Amino acid sequence: MTYELSILVVNALLCLAFPWVYNYAYAKQRGVGGKSLMGNRDNLPEREGAAARGLRAHQNHLENLVPFAILVLIAHAIGVSNSITIACATIFLIARIAHGGFYLAGISRVPGINGVRSIAYFVSLFTMLVYATQLF
Repeated sequence: MTYELSILVVNALLCLAFPWVYNYAYAKQRGVGGKSLMGNRDNLPEREGAAARGLRAHQNHLENLVPFAILVLIAHAIGVSNSITIACATIFLIARIAHGGFYLAGISRVPGINGVRSIAYFVSLFTMLVYATQLF
């Protein structure tokens, strides 16, 4: 397995971890409880706080995982693996972890830097674009 495929697997595992985190937060939310989540989930209150942010972070990760996976799988199929694809895959993973972490924690600003979650998103997007250039 190439390094890039390994990074893809880690991203897939990250995607699988999101529901555990935000559903745990949702189960702790007033008016929900763990038993309610085991049923059909009819008539449950709207998600709030970390539960809502976690769901949005998960959806955003899914939206970015699909094109990343396509790029990695095409690169693997045509035998492209170089220092640029390795760097892009690594930076993509770091940016996605940062994005998800910032989103779940509700952090949009760190001292001196506004929009850190958006910056992490754009870094991951940029790495996919650079990765794509290696396919041609």
